Amino acid sequence: MARQDALQGSLPLLVLKLLARRGPLHGYAVATRIEGMSDDTLRVEEGSLYPALHRLEEAGWIKARWAKTETGRRARVYEITAAGRRQLESEEVRWKAITAAIGKILKHA
Repeated sequence: MARQDALQGSLPLLVLKLLARRGPLHGYAVATRIEGMSDDTLRVEEGSLYPALHRLEEAGWIKARWAKTETGRRARVYEITAAGRRQLESEEVRWKAITAAIGKILKHA
């Protein structure tokens, strides 16, 4: 299985969790943190990340603003909103239920 296939359906959850824990981040930082924290098991492609960030912003779960990065470049920085924190709780409950169900099938199949 390709590394990016493992992200399908979980990218919004991972982005919301990262922003909730780490504070505001620009897109490149989101991608590199997901990759680094997963020991490079999960790869975040720009073609997946930025549309996901836009969808999260349109849903009101994150907000974006322009800021200067550590290197002095301008970048969009994303921050979780109160609605995003509520959504994160729902997504985590759903994810735990799905992974528990998959675990049961793997154990008993």
